[in-house]
Amino acid sequence: MSPFVLVLLSDEKYYETFWKLMRAWSFVLIYAMGFRLKSDIKEELKPGKSYMFIANHASLLDPWIMIALSKNPILFVGKKELVKLPVFGYFYKKAVVMVDRKDPKSRKEVYARVKKRLDDGLSIGIFPEGLVPTENIILAPFTNGAFSLSIEYQMEIVPQIYFDAKRLFSWDFFKGSPGTFRVKQKEFIKTEGLTMEDKESLKKQTFDMVYDELIEDELYMKDTNRPNNEREFKSPL
Repeated sequence: MSPFVLVLLSDEKYYETFWKLMRAWSFVLIYAMGFRLKSDIKEELKPGKSYMFIANHASLLDPWIMIALSKNPILFVGKKELVKLPVFGYFYKKAVVMVDRKDPKSRKEVYARVKKRLDDGLSIGIFPEGLVPTENIILAPFTNGAFSLSIEYQMEIVPQIYFDAKRLFSWDFFKGSPGTFRVKQKEFIKTEGLTMEDKESLKKQTFDMVYDELIEDELYMKDTNRPNNEREFKSPL
């Protein structure tokens, strides 16, 4: 994919085409590795509208799942440390708004870069845990970035819950298997009229929504004695 990606990342005006290519590639990647996607969409996206996408971070495949589920182009905000990875880091720094979490100045610069891209009709994608939790942690505490940006630009939050990614394709090289990734996209959380004083309550509301879904699913699977990917959704992808 590199020659195409190099051309499409050479200018921001090509980003929508880049997104379509990455979305096609996400399906190839996920399905060719032996996985399937099953989604439950509670509220549909409106074409051309900017949203704040958030999801629990459990697997290397999480960004690709988010890409596959959205026709609306998403600009990811990610940690600067990944720039150091060979080859991947070069493309990463061109396609992602990077933030150095230890540098307050870097966090402020994110606002300026995001504002410019929102004017182009892009959405924003952030994994608000700010890390990939260990397998014994259901959901790590959320950081402030996604919620500050959502309020600043009055963007609706699109909460997505990934139920099986950690089990099927975790960071542990010796764990995992082919299977079905179940994803639920909840009703959007409105931010219209909110101010920065509402940031903590907005963050808690979003965290509780995602956490409750993960807990409910875990209890359901234990009670019904089913493998984790056999719970049926009403609206498969």
